[in-house]
Formats: sequence, C-alpha cells, structure tokens
Amino acid sequence: MAKVTFLGAGSTVFVRNIIGDAMCRESLADAHFALYDIDRTRLEESAYILGVMNRTFNHNRAKITTHLGVRNRKAALRGADFVVNAVQIGGYEPSTVIDFEIPKKFGLRQTIGDTLGIGGIFRALRTIPVMLDFARDIEEVAPEAWFLNYTNPMAMLTGAMLRGTDVKTVGLCHSVQTCVSSLLESVGMDASPQRIANIRQKIAGINHMGWLLEISENGRDLYPDIKRAAARVIQKNLREKDPGKKSKNMVRLEMMLKFGYYMTESSEHNAEYTPYWIKRDYPELIEKYNIPLDEYPRRCIDQAAAWKKEYAALQTKPELSHKISIEYGSAIMDSILTDTPCRIGGNVLNDGFIPNLPHDAVVEVPCFVDRNGIQGTVAGELPTQCAALNSANISVQMLTIEAALLKKRERIYQAAMLDPHTAAELPLDEIVKLCDALIDAHGAMLPEYH
Repeated sequence: MAKVTFLGAGSTVFVRNIIGDAMCRESLADAHFALYDIDRTRLEESAYILGVMNRTFNHNRAKITTHLGVRNRKAALRGADFVVNAVQIGGYEPSTVIDFEIPKKFGLRQTIGDTLGIGGIFRALRTIPVMLDFARDIEEVAPEAWFLNYTNPMAMLTGAMLRGTDVKTVGLCHSVQTCVSSLLESVGMDASPQRIANIRQKIAGINHMGWLLEISENGRDLYPDIKRAAARVIQKNLREKDPGKKSKNMVRLEMMLKFGYYMTESSEHNAEYTPYWIKRDYPELIEKYNIPLDEYPRRCIDQAAAWKKEYAALQTKPELSHKISIEYGSAIMDSILTDTPCRIGGNVLNDGFIPNLPHDAVVEVPCFVDRNGIQGTVAGELPTQCAALNSANISVQMLTIEAALLKKRERIYQAAMLDPHTAAELPLDEIVKLCDALIDAHGAMLPEYH
C-alpha cells in the first residue's frame, strides 16, 4: 500500500483533484492518504469530502487519516512515498490582504500577486521557512519520498527546496496542460479535445512564463494562422466599449504578437510579470486590455463562499463522482509505482535543459517519469527575447531564495528593485520603504532579517 501525505489538506480544490485522481488509479485506489493541516475546520471538511468520494466510487478501498497541527506532522509524513504540498502560509487574512493593501498605499497595484511582483516575493518569504521545516521532517521520517509542490510562487519555493534540502522535489502547475486550448479558444479556432490530441506542441521556459515554442498540425505550423486571428481579436476588443464583452486574454495575445510566442499562464498573471501593463501614467491600459486589478483577493472571497455552499449541500446528499483531472500528481505517482512511463511539464533545476538560462534557476521543461523518478529533458536554447523575459523573472526568484536562505534584508530589497513591475512604478527609495512596511506588517509570520 502506497502512502500519500497531503500538506495543506484544507486546500479543498487541490485535495479533491489530486486525491480524487489517485483513487481513480488502480495503483493508488487502496493507498493511505494522510491529510495534514493546522486548521481543524478545513482539515475536517476535506476529510469529509474524501470520505464521501471514497464511499461513492472507490468502495472504501482507501485509508484516510487526519493529522492536525505541527506536533502531528511527523506522524503524517512517516513512511510516505509521496508528499503533496498545497499550503498557503498566512491564508487570505491577514497575509494576502497585506500583500495587496500595503503596496496600494505606495501606488503599486497587482492582479494575482502569488508568483512574482512584491506579492510573490513576500509570499515566498513567509512560505520558504515552513517548507524547510517540512524538508527536515521528510529527511528524517520519509527520506525516499517525492515532494510534489503545487504551492506558489512555484519557482521560488521549488528552488529553495532543491537548493536548500536533499528532498526529491518537483514543482507542478496546470498551465502547460491548458496552454494550447486557451490559445485556440482565444482566437476563435477549433479547440476540441479531438483536435488538441492531434496537435504537436513544445513548451519550455519558467513556470507561468513557459513558451509555446512549436504548435503544428499534420506537419503544418499553425502560428501564422493563429497570429493573424489574434491580430483581428485584439483590434475588435480594443474597439469594444463593454468590459463584459472583452476578451480576458488580451495581454497574452498582444505579448505573442510582439515577442513571437504564446505564454503558458493567463493574462491576469502575465500583466504583472512585465513592466508594460499596470502603469499609473497609462491607466487607460487597464480598461483597454481588460486587466483585472485585485483579482486574487476577489477569488479568495468567492471560492470561500462557493465552498460553504457546496459543503452544506453535501450534508444533504453525500455523493461525489470524479474523473481524472488535468493535474499531473496522480500520473507521477502511478508511473513511479508501476514503472509505466509518462511525460509531464515539470519544474526542475536547470541541468543544461535550457542552456541560455542560468544553471541554478528552476525551469519548466518536458520531463519523463518512471520508477527512477522524474527526469528533465533538454529543450534547447530559447529565442533571445523569450530568454530575456524569463531572465528578468529569474533574477527576482533567485534573490528572493537567497534572502530566505541567508536571512538577508538587503536581498529582499534587491529582489523588489529588480522586479519588472515594481521597478517600472517606484523609485529605489520607495521600494525600500515598501519592503520595510511589508516586513513590519507581516511581523511574526517572517523570520528576522539582518
């Protein structure tokens, strides 16, 4: 019987998808799923969901245990074959609120704030110490476990684990899986599953800024047709006055036309990874390109409300079906357990996979999985302009990792100073003041920096 430990099991969406997927696979249907969280209510709710799923379609084959609080963490981890991480340190309140509201006082606006930018930096700073604690426990009680990280900021957290611990770690996201379908849908082209299955694609870069380097069908390059269609979509949307009728993918399409290749993550994310979009001196860009400021806080509130409603309904009718989602987690576990190879898009240290990006950066590249684990593959050099945009993000990621590992406040300042969006909006002294204000507001959620 395999053992899967889920850290941050109160993350109901991920726990349902990852563990539900696992229950649908024969190699994992009778696994022991150890759920760990520090929030009793959310832990109990997730255990209830999985119990319903286990009864509804898995014939109660799985073993589900709950482990509350730090003192019970080693018990949850002991003997695990796989550890899934989906923690959100600090939660919506107070941490996400701090990440958004304090920068606003300095004139800095964000959309998601979980991957890069000032929000991503501070999310990493409060999460990396906790993940290093996880690693010490794993090294002691589950040294052979694979650590599957789903928590953002993906590259920073995965990089800290790979550079600061001996735990076998891969970062996982679902933006690779949805990249081609999102592009075709955005330009009004056929994005049916049957067509997607026939399309050849190649994606490489960094998390949330991977590049669709190739997209072809029956040997024919689709990019020329796609770009012509994208230009028409952009022009139509720029003329549209009703925000409700505008495309939500304008930023990515415009970036594709300007830089040549489509990016893996959504427009609301990518609007804050570069210096071009969220600008006080050009407020009209927000409306023209349909950029949803403060999007992540809204999602947190909406998801919490939706979950309360769904959980209440489950009390009346405790039944849940499930089909395997697009998440890679269960496929990785199955491949390692059964030695049945599969291919994923994984976040790993750049061991020559993309030669024109730093060797100690975390890159997102095609990886093969079997009983030997997860092996990255060589993607080759990126086009110069793509590597340049990735490198700007990588500099922030690596300085943030150094700040967390070395406890150096100066590195926090430098990461923020090099962040493309922050640097485009604020002078150096204001960036330092903003960082200091965020450090003070986080208080005990951050270690002491010198």
